[in-house]
Amino acid sequence: MKTLVLVFHPNLSDSRLNRRWAEEMEKQPDVTIHRVYEAYPNEEIDVAAEQKLMEQHDRIILQFPIYWYSSPSLLKKWQDTVLTYGWAYGSTGNKLHGKELMLAVSVGASEDSYTAEGAFSFTLDELLRPFHATSYMIGTRFLTPYAAFGVMQLTDEQIEQTAKDYMAHVLKATAE
Repeated sequence: MKTLVLVFHPNLSDSRLNRRWAEEMEKQPDVTIHRVYEAYPNEEIDVAAEQKLMEQHDRIILQFPIYWYSSPSLLKKWQDTVLTYGWAYGSTGNKLHGKELMLAVSVGASEDSYTAEGAFSFTLDELLRPFHATSYMIGTRFLTPYAAFGVMQLTDEQIEQTAKDYMAHVLKATAE
C-alpha cells in the first residue's frame, strides 16, 4: 500500500513533534512525505500536481497541529482548492473513492482538556468531525485518527515514543 503523508505545519523546522513524525514516516517503504507549507510558501497551490499525487497513493494521511480547535489555514485552503467538484466529489468526482484517509494530529493541551467536563468542553473526535464528513463526501474510508496531546511538555524520549506509536497506528489502521 502506497501512503501519502501531507504535512501541514506552518513552521515545521521549529516543530519537534511534527518534524520527528515526518522523519519517522519518511523511513518507511512506500511512503511519500509532502511538506505542503514548504511546497507552497506563498500558498499558491498547484491543484493538478496535488491531485496527481493523491491519485498515485492508496492511503492519505493529513498530519497537522490543532490550531484554534481546527487545522492550520493552508489545510483548509488546500481542501477548498484541491478537492474539486467533478474530481473529488459530485456525479463524476470519484478519483479518491476507495482510498483511505487518516488524520495525525498534535495537540498542545492535555487529553483531559478535551472532554465534556474539560477546559474546552468538546472531545477531539467532535472537533475532527468535519474531516470525517469530508471523507464521506469524497468516498474515502476514514481511519481512526492518531493524536498526541500535551505536546509542548513532552520530553525528547516521549516524542520518540509518539513517533513509534504513530507508525504502529498507521500499520494497524482500521476504519471508523
